[in-house]
Amino acid sequence: MPTEIRIVRDPIALDDLRSLARDQFGDMVKAVVDVHQGIMAIGGELHADEESELLDQGSRQSDLWGINLYPDATGAERIEFDSMINVRPGQGNRSRSVEDASHRERIGDIVASLVRE
Repeated sequence: MPTEIRIVRDPIALDDLRSLARDQFGDMVKAVVDVHQGIMAIGGELHADEESELLDQGSRQSDLWGINLYPDATGAERIEFDSMINVRPGQGNRSRSVEDASHRERIGDIVASLVRE
């Protein structure tokens, strides 16, 4: 049974991410972060599903970046900047990673503000 995609606007507990990870991928949660609005979508089987949900709610595609969250990791190891939705040659991003350091920093700040230890 697919998990419902949640739009995270207010902080969630790290334990909630751990539970979601166990229910889906074992040790990881897929997420899409809107770097303009400072929100993220979690719970989708694919980053594209989360991206679609955010687009339906008014996000701009150019503001959306796919990541993987590892709730049991700490520091920089918690976020993996890897998703097919990140391949955007028109925006200068030619790989699955988030190549722009300022985008990676903004994503890290958003995740830190939305995930409570």
